[in-house]
Amino acid sequence: METTREGIAAIRRLSGDSVLRAQSLDQIAGELHKRTLRNNNQQDCSGKVDKSLKEQITMGFLKRIIRTNHRDGGIETQRSSFDHLSEEQLEHHLSISRYGSFKLTDAIRPSYNLDVVPSAGYRRDSYQDKDTGVEIPVILAAQSSERLIDLFIDLLDPLGDEVDLILETSHEQAAGVHRDLYRESIDLPVLKSTLFDHEDMLLNDGCTGIAVVNPKIPLEVQFDEHKLILLYGQDLFPFEAILRRHGLDCRKELKFITEAEHVHSSTSDYTEEFEQLCYRLGIES
Repeated sequence: METTREGIAAIRRLSGDSVLRAQSLDQIAGELHKRTLRNNNQQDCSGKVDKSLKEQITMGFLKRIIRTNHRDGGIETQRSSFDHLSEEQLEHHLSISRYGSFKLTDAIRPSYNLDVVPSAGYRRDSYQDKDTGVEIPVILAAQSSERLIDLFIDLLDPLGDEVDLILETSHEQAAGVHRDLYRESIDLPVLKSTLFDHEDMLLNDGCTGIAVVNPKIPLEVQFDEHKLILLYGQDLFPFEAILRRHGLDCRKELKFITEAEHVHSSTSDYTEEFEQLCYRLGIES
């Protein structure tokens, strides 16, 4: 994750604010300035950004963080752990990816005060369908980045040879909005090969998630924007066997990065690569 003054990647509110994909604070400030003018039905052709606005971006936009829980949307905190940080403190925190033996991808960073320290493992839970009221067993899992994509790919095996696919994107979306893009009936070996070709984007883009489903069983494997793995279905024992084979332990007390304040990161390159992935999978984006 780029964290120098000239390389801070786009940071967004987890609820879905549009990510400002820029390589410098000048560009970030300029983009916000243009959006403000558009919202006010004004026009501006100078391309200039005053110093006060750039300072506002540095000490304001990059710290607009919220709290969220898995799959259920976000709840804003009263105060942010990023309040009153200097630019240097913020950059230093965003540059840290390793916590003990656990390494985060570039997609996400925890709160400054580390309410949740990232670690590997899995936890059993349940999810209640809002439409039917049915309670569905779920496993949430976290794995260190260097072993994460292999775990995700292996967890697709219990789904069978043919699956449905949902790509989840919050690229260039308004607050609280993401898009689900569907592809039915794809051969699992073809999907695995395609996903391996886009491994870097899948791991490090904080605006991309993917869910793979076999509706006939039914089972679902979700690799979300936080780079957590969520497993849904009545029979999760095959998934647990794979998790244990990858060295993950079941920990009832395990907390995930989504259960505290955190930030996401993305780049314009990942936005373009997401479009390429859609094209390869035959999904209209």
